[in-house]
Amino acid sequence: MCQALNEQLKWEMYSANLYLSMSGYLNKLGLTGFAHWMRAQYEEETSHAMKFFDYVLKRDGDIQLETIEGPKQEWKDLIDVFEDSLHHESEITWRINNLMKMAKEEGDYASDIFLHWFVVEQVEEEETVRDILAKLKIIGGKGDGVLLMDKELSQRNFSRKSLKSITVE
Repeated sequence: MCQALNEQLKWEMYSANLYLSMSGYLNKLGLTGFAHWMRAQYEEETSHAMKFFDYVLKRDGDIQLETIEGPKQEWKDLIDVFEDSLHHESEITWRINNLMKMAKEEGDYASDIFLHWFVVEQVEEEETVRDILAKLKIIGGKGDGVLLMDKELSQRNFSRKSLKSITVE
């Protein structure tokens, strides 16, 4: 289980890097609100990685930081960015579900409880990206609608305090 949790720590850090890359790309396009949203997503994913880091340590496990592959740097357009984001979140959901399955099979009740937060979080992650993507598709990813969405997404605030989870003492 410890090895699998370390693997997930790597994937959470990859997620952070992917969103930071997306932020840079969107900023280059002049979509600073979308870039801001992705930067907040980067911070959120980093905090997810730290949850895994801290949990492994609480369970007296060894941290095994692995090499993280560099993320994609360019996309076709704004819709492509969010399609990639949704695909990535679906992959992370699959990985979290596999961790849950492993925890149950091993009778690791503490990890089962710890992972519940991530199961719920992944539902929210996919729903949010799916909603943004649906709106982008309605407006064709262009025009005044993009500018309105850019302004709306610039309002996102990230707070590590909002990411409290069940902890095992």
